[in-house]
Amino acid sequence: MSLLVVGSVALDSVFTPFGETADALGGSAVYFSVAGSLLHPVKVVGVVGSDYPVLELEKLAPRGIDWSGVERAEGESFRWKGKYSYDLQSRETLETRLGVFADFRPKLPDGFRSVEYLFLGNIDPELQLGVLDQIPRARFVVCDTMNYWIQGKKDALMALLERVDLLMVNDSEARELSGDWNIHRAGRWILAHGPKRVVVKQGEYGALMMEPGRTFYAPAFPLEEVFDPTGAGDAFAGGFMGYLARTGSLTEDGLRSAMIYGAAMGSYAVSHFGIRGFEGVTLIDVQRRVRTFRDLTHVPLAELVP
Repeated sequence: MSLLVVGSVALDSVFTPFGETADALGGSAVYFSVAGSLLHPVKVVGVVGSDYPVLELEKLAPRGIDWSGVERAEGESFRWKGKYSYDLQSRETLETRLGVFADFRPKLPDGFRSVEYLFLGNIDPELQLGVLDQIPRARFVVCDTMNYWIQGKKDALMALLERVDLLMVNDSEARELSGDWNIHRAGRWILAHGPKRVVVKQGEYGALMMEPGRTFYAPAFPLEEVFDPTGAGDAFAGGFMGYLARTGSLTEDGLRSAMIYGAAMGSYAVSHFGIRGFEGVTLIDVQRRVRTFRDLTHVPLAELVP
């Protein structure tokens, strides 16, 4: 099974009450691939500027990440700077410099056009549609989006939803897209407009997967120390898609297991700044963390006393 992510490759500067980092490797494609490659090799399509520390990306290649689809363009790389509140739930964007990402038009190498599992990271929905045109026979397609595209490119986004298998968004994005404050009604609205399933990420409260007639909840892994939530959602997506590509299972049980692997990867992402939370993490570590979810969620139901 082959797995491809199309998204941003950026440099992040992050400030939290617990520390800060400057010009660290970031972007949706980076977080996704670092997490997903723990389970399955990942191909990446993106763009970087002439100032990007490409050698740092290449150091990650032995994990099973194919960076050959990342273009190198003259100019400044995509940079994002943000500051988090003490509870790490609210975030203020201090600066966004798109650089070469502003002119990014995904062009897939020939060897990337036959992939079976595709994750469309948070980019312009018109570009996401263009990627789908280059991969007509993908087995399972998941897309992400954000408030900016919901507000500015909703028609294109709605056209995209008709062509994907699953939309993965956070709770505020689901509410804005649907126009409904109730997350369950918002999920049903999204399902009625194309995708077979929707995953709503809720940060420290876990994630919901909704499909017609069923809802599954995956809790967040309990952590005593959280340093940086940047990229946690993309790491979740990497674990989710990495599991599906590894197992090839799109059954109800397979998708629910993918949710748990996604939650595990999200927990590694927030445990340090940038992608450093994945340093030294092995597949054995991931499987051990996944098994602890049984204790978090298993409830032996006793019969009621007559």
